[in-house]
Amino acid sequence: MTEVKKLQSNHIGTLQESSLHAALKIWYKKPGDKLEEPFENYLIDIVRDDLLIEIQTKNFSAIKKKITNLIQHNKMCLVHPISQDKWIINIDIQSNKILRRRLSPLHRSYIDIFEELIRIPDLISNPNLTIEIFLVQTEEIRKNDGKGSWRRRGWSICDKKLIGVLGKKEFNNPYDFLDFIPKSLDVPFTNFELAQSLNKPLRLARKMSYCLRKMGLIKVIGKKGNALIFDYL
Repeated sequence: MTEVKKLQSNHIGTLQESSLHAALKIWYKKPGDKLEEPFENYLIDIVRDDLLIEIQTKNFSAIKKKITNLIQHNKMCLVHPISQDKWIINIDIQSNKILRRRLSPLHRSYIDIFEELIRIPDLISNPNLTIEIFLVQTEEIRKNDGKGSWRRRGWSICDKKLIGVLGKKEFNNPYDFLDFIPKSLDVPFTNFELAQSLNKPLRLARKMSYCLRKMGLIKVIGKKGNALIFDYL
């Protein structure tokens, strides 16, 4: 495992961004970079020479139109963090004291990028777009304001903070995403067989196969009962 790079900065940008987004921007920038730079009617997180860098911590749908427009004539890098380790911090809304800090049982990995890629799979084949995934450790700050999800019993997520960066993977073209398919998987395959091979939930395998189909990497060649059968193009 790559040595953890600790983050000390808690700088917040000018656009009411989360601490996680702000810290990633500070961590990622290099000398000469321009931050929060206006460009073609958009505000870009980082401009590095002729490269536009956007950091999106969640919900690729929200940035799809922006990416679609900009990659027509510009090179863009979309940066996305995936939290391998997440500590949940419960803070009392009245006293502002920490009531509890615990490690979430959910540990995510690079392959969880398909949870977001399913929103923009048709853009991945554009040679102007690069995807960078950062595997990180984070803190999620929650307060008992009664406005949160029923799953969290009314606790609201107030902020997310970056604790450390564990590693990075870069995807320059659609074929790079084929590396997620295990070598041990027999071809052709179904989503169920893909999920078993990955030791991941079936829902993630379905999102993965959908994305790979939209990228033009795999195709449906038949059915086994109600299950689609896939093969490489």
